[in-house]
Amino acid sequence: MDEEPEEITTLVGREVYSNNGVFVGEVEDLRLNLDTEVVNGLAVTALNPELFEEVVTGKKGVVVPYRWVRSVGDVVLINDVIERLKERVDQTAE
Repeated sequence: MDEEPEEITTLVGREVYSNNGVFVGEVEDLRLNLDTEVVNGLAVTALNPELFEEVVTGKKGVVVPYRWVRSVGDVVLINDVIERLKERVDQTAE
């Protein structure tokens, strides 16, 4: 199974979902550590307003730490941390 490695730029444009199937946004760019040449974050835009309306006001997007990424395929799956963040914001607003 000697597959040719994909270019990291193939991540750009992929939709991002939580592992619970909730749409988060779309990968616009990557955050790299130039010393180690490792991806350490995904710049996500076209955000789901239900998740981010109270947290990201007036911003174009967010950077999702790459350690939250569970898998990459046709879409990018991340941990449900985003959903838990939304729940915390909702609880503090009550």
